[in-house]
Amino acid sequence: MSGNSFGKLFSVTTFGESHGPAIGCVIDGCPPGMALSEADIQFELDRRKPGTSRHVTQRQESDRVQILSGVYEGVTTGTPIALLIPNEDQRSKDYGNIAETFRPGHADYTYWHKYGVRDPRGGGRSSARLTAPVVGAGAVARKWLKERYGIGFMGCMRQLGEIAIPFQGWEHVANNPFFAATADAALLARLETYMDELRRAGDSIGARIDVVATGVPVGFGQPIYDKLDADIAYAMMGINAVKGVEIGAGFGAVTQKGSEHGDELTPGGFVGNQSGGVLGGISTGQDITVSLAIKPTSSIRVPRRSIDKAGQPAMVETFGRHDPCVGIRATPIAEAMLALVLIDHALMGRAQCGDVRVDTPRI
Repeated sequence: MSGNSFGKLFSVTTFGESHGPAIGCVIDGCPPGMALSEADIQFELDRRKPGTSRHVTQRQESDRVQILSGVYEGVTTGTPIALLIPNEDQRSKDYGNIAETFRPGHADYTYWHKYGVRDPRGGGRSSARLTAPVVGAGAVARKWLKERYGIGFMGCMRQLGEIAIPFQGWEHVANNPFFAATADAALLARLETYMDELRRAGDSIGARIDVVATGVPVGFGQPIYDKLDADIAYAMMGINAVKGVEIGAGFGAVTQKGSEHGDELTPGGFVGNQSGGVLGGISTGQDITVSLAIKPTSSIRVPRRSIDKAGQPAMVETFGRHDPCVGIRATPIAEAMLALVLIDHALMGRAQCGDVRVDTPRI
């Protein structure tokens, strides 16, 4: 199976399956000389891990990361960094009833036809469990970008199903299980009730996630085929269950006039950020703003029509432990993917244009 690596100069290759002994990744291209410990990575993994509230899968995984290589005496050496995360709470028996059938909306059917074999235990390689090592790699990227450029990352849920979540401030995100940027107790209670109803019904729902990178310098990205926004969209579509990506105004640009959408420049800076921080595929120095559409979880208890491997009709009901909304834990994953894109472009920009100097001041 190819397609398991992401990035050019900062390259991440993940390995493992949902119900195998462990998952992990190898990071190739991390610059040397950066202090790095497992604690630096564990914080982000704890934000993503399962079992953190009643609204997500109750699979109990500590997701304790181990650094196997690439760090000596607490400092990165420039050699590949291997991260290992043991799987501790597999219940493979929950998937015995779907070994010969295909779950609607899942990768079962396509994997079977492409490879002629598939691992039905929790989706195997297609499981969102494989986002854990991505978050680990993203933590390494975030640390280097913060120390080198002062870049920060934030994300939040902006919509759960039909319920819109008004933005009230980033400080609220860590105070509720939905990564919602609100302190509205009534709204949070509504979200709790909604998720409880979905779980009882054995059904699922989608979500919208916003993610932002601040402090990004002007000049990240390449024109034409390696545009920064193109690589961001590519990265975000690589996250399990993502079905749509917007950068800046996104689809809202359809109804905007040019006089509205084009961000005017003044000596004090840009007047707006409809571009989402990218023009001509190159960062403007503004915040990078991205929105994701997350589809409903495909593994649900509601019986649904399908076929078996022989092509005969079948009814599928998925047991096991699943998130009624995978979007709840998607925020740290989206932040990690954005960090992986930005560190790759930072390193490419340093290699090609590190000595470029212009007289016009940056705004």
